[in-house]
Amino acid sequence: MSSLTKWDRLIRYVSAKDGKTKYGEPIVSGEKPDIDDLAQKGGLKVKVLEGPTPIQAAPTGEEDEVKELLGPLTPKDVSIVRCTGLNYKTHILETGFDLPANPTLFIKPGQAVADTRHPVPIPKLGQPQCDYEGELTIVIGKACKNVSEAEALEYVAGYVSSNDVSCRDWQMEKDKAGMMPQWSFSKSFDKYAPLGPCIVSTKLLGDAGGLAMKTYVNGELRQDTNTSDLCFGVKKLVSFFSTGQTLEAGSLIMTGTPGGVGFGMKPPKWLKDGDEVVVEIEGIGKVVNKMRFE
Repeated sequence: MSSLTKWDRLIRYVSAKDGKTKYGEPIVSGEKPDIDDLAQKGGLKVKVLEGPTPIQAAPTGEEDEVKELLGPLTPKDVSIVRCTGLNYKTHILETGFDLPANPTLFIKPGQAVADTRHPVPIPKLGQPQCDYEGELTIVIGKACKNVSEAEALEYVAGYVSSNDVSCRDWQMEKDKAGMMPQWSFSKSFDKYAPLGPCIVSTKLLGDAGGLAMKTYVNGELRQDTNTSDLCFGVKKLVSFFSTGQTLEAGSLIMTGTPGGVGFGMKPPKWLKDGDEVVVEIEGIGKVVNKMRFE
């Protein structure tokens, strides 16, 4: 499998040297460095990357230091976010549904993309039933259409940790969502798809199978799963979602969330103003955001 990137891990950051926003490859040791922790402690060094897009960024030969860690992508980098409905086998079966024959697709706009460690603004209509969904997200590295599962990874640049912030009453309740549950409006508000801490290349993670994923709310473990439990893995999602439609470079595929969301608890545990959500995926790291009710 050929690589689409000239980096193994890519971050976007504010430089401690000149205050400019740049791309960089963290200078780290070990297979599973905690990029967020290193950035918060200060002194994280990077190899500077430059290019017209994050995917095309290449080493300049310079080194720098991180002042502030941002999300690796911005809304202008992402044309569209394709999202997958119920996609963890254990969660699907525990809800009483049969395993689906095909993935379920809904859409978030690029404007939903947000930085790690920045607050997520929750509009008034989204506050009564604000929820979280920890997810592995695929970053498409090269435009593709009608690709097979066998060739799917040739079009994947890498993976990032993400939170599919959700508004459950506007998703599920008949007087708001309509006759059928709808997902796009209820999950598409600005900054409702925070990403972090870095994009990790397929060179390191392959098809992203067998990765532990945990979601915490104010330090409490809420979701605890492994990507081996995905009903449809990375290759299947890229192949299926490219059927009849072009997946553009820089676009994202969110792969779905496991059980443990606030909506499924009895009684439900909705997010409140100031709550902190951490989504951590093995080999990638954690995206961290507080909810800010407007």
